[in-house]
Amino acid sequence: MDDLLTFSKAKEYYARIGKAWKHRYLFYGPPGTSKLTMIAAIANFLNYDVYDLELTAVKNNTDLRKLLIETPSIGGERLITFTTNHVDKLDPALIRRGRMDRHIEMLYCDFESFKVLAKNYLNLESHPLFGAIESLLEEINMTPADVAENLMPKTVTEDASTCLGCLIEALEIAKEEARGGSRAES
Repeated sequence: MDDLLTFSKAKEYYARIGKAWKHRYLFYGPPGTSKLTMIAAIANFLNYDVYDLELTAVKNNTDLRKLLIETPSIGGERLITFTTNHVDKLDPALIRRGRMDRHIEMLYCDFESFKVLAKNYLNLESHPLFGAIESLLEEINMTPADVAENLMPKTVTEDASTCLGCLIEALEIAKEEARGGSRAES
């Protein structure tokens, strides 16, 4: 957050050093790790507009420059974000220092991230089932998107315990699948 606030208040600094007032972030990680959610949160935090550009349609650098110049409401500051599921497939020249200011890896859900999701979705700061979830998250890779999906009540009668139970079940199924086995029906 400090980096974002520093950038948003640095108009005079960028003018003084003669550089464009822009900052570039690369968010990378597996699908479902909330890369786009992070961009939306940053835009909300800074009260910036978001322009989603599909760069697979851009044929060359000239087209990209033209697109960025013609995009409305890109006034002084520019916070440019890129996302990829496969950072290893990007041209190293594209992501080198000077081209990308920050590289941020978006990871699978850990227990701290789960607690934030539990607070947001279920208004819980603690629960007797948290210990089981913490243990499972140490063993299983599950994306924040999948965790959030399991925390959302599916009916009006589902309470927090039911939702946490659904998450535990999903984590246990993922654990069995990771072992190469299938769960026996009881």
